[in-house]
Amino acid sequence: VQLQASGGGLVQAGRSLRLSCATSGRIIGIKAMRWYRQAPGKEREWVASIIPNGIVNYADSVKDRFSISRDSTKKTVYLQMDTLDPEDTAVYVCNIESVYKSYWGQGTLVTVSS
Repeated sequence: VQLQASGGGLVQAGRSLRLSCATSGRIIGIKAMRWYRQAPGKEREWVASIIPNGIVNYADSVKDRFSISRDSTKKTVYLQMDTLDPEDTAVYVCNIESVYKSYWGQGTLVTVSS
């Protein structure tokens, strides 16, 4: 199973983007679906997560601006990013953790201009 992230691009500060992460097949035993990001010269940081019962969590830096969701088949996870700030510039990577293994996407670049 592969994860394919999309939706990144160049956007002005204050605007919105919606990222998608689609799986190429079914993943059994999902524990969590997450988004991470890595800004230039910085460590990868966790951004948001959603677990099978729908409970979501966010990093303080994106709380109230970003929203994670998934479709009913659990084959696609989304990250709605509003009120973007230049500090949000990073490669965004999706991750799906199952009871068997952890799957990673290739990342999609988000660049926010001031």
